[in-house]
Amino acid sequence: MSFQDMQTLTPDFTMFLLIFEWMKVEEVCKFLGIFHEITDMISGFEYPTANIFLVELYRIKELLNEKALNPFEHIRAMVGSMSAKFDKYWGESNVLLSLGAILDSRYKMFLINHAFPVIYGEDAAPRFVTKIRDIFYELYNEHVDCHIVSHSEQQQRQVVKKRQNKGSSCSSKKQKMTRPAVLTGKEKFHMHVSEIDRALPKKSDLDVYLEESRYACDANANLDVLGWWKGERLRFPILSRMVADILSVPVTIVASESTFSTGGRVIADRRASMSVETVQMLLCGNDWIRNFHGLKNKSRESLDAAESISFEEVELLESFTT
Repeated sequence: MSFQDMQTLTPDFTMFLLIFEWMKVEEVCKFLGIFHEITDMISGFEYPTANIFLVELYRIKELLNEKALNPFEHIRAMVGSMSAKFDKYWGESNVLLSLGAILDSRYKMFLINHAFPVIYGEDAAPRFVTKIRDIFYELYNEHVDCHIVSHSEQQQRQVVKKRQNKGSSCSSKKQKMTRPAVLTGKEKFHMHVSEIDRALPKKSDLDVYLEESRYACDANANLDVLGWWKGERLRFPILSRMVADILSVPVTIVASESTFSTGGRVIADRRASMSVETVQMLLCGNDWIRNFHGLKNKSRESLDAAESISFEEVELLESFTT
């Protein structure tokens, strides 16, 4: 049924769109459809980390810049309002998103150098790039200091342990003749390696990482960045710790809202007297079961399906705590 038919059947219906107005609607739908796709890319991760945002953020700014020259006045007006809000929230560089992007081996500083001129303009971009690089090195140097301190404390604990072991066996050795200690080959090699570990390398983990080429993969491949760094932790012992600190910071409230929403379902009226430990166990078990069945927490419907499948398993977990 067309709008013309609606006007014929319903006298109160007095408005229908002209062809030119439909063209306007089509332009708006095309424009907003791109934002919908970008939103889906980000919200498709149940626990999004900081490395996935900047590569889509600069694309949004690029689209706004393009549509600001659109021949349709209503598109230009809409883009003007959206650009003002974008600049309000992203007028200053977001350190967490930038560092997360650099620590993604697919992007490194290449994405920063490419995206910042789009987001902040050609004139201001070098200032922001320098700011992010300085913060990055400053944060890395703090992790280097922590690494040195923890390494020294570990050696001190080993010395104390050896002294305790010597003290406990001192009485049994009094009856024996003393003789000069002879180091084994393993002990001498361990001392040699310890000296190497204490000495700072000529190039830091960060310099080596940034100088190496990017990790080459398909543009749409879902790289497990934390898994990649776990495999490279022996090559980059300090930088891998820094990655764990940065990428563990929640960058959205999606995961938190999902947890509270699930908690509202688990903590029903008949389970209101459960202890905190039991609730945590049920929530954790629910996550495992959803992952086992390949169900993602993308929508309320999928969450309901996961809970209906996992009802018996949840009851089984509950029985272990009673």
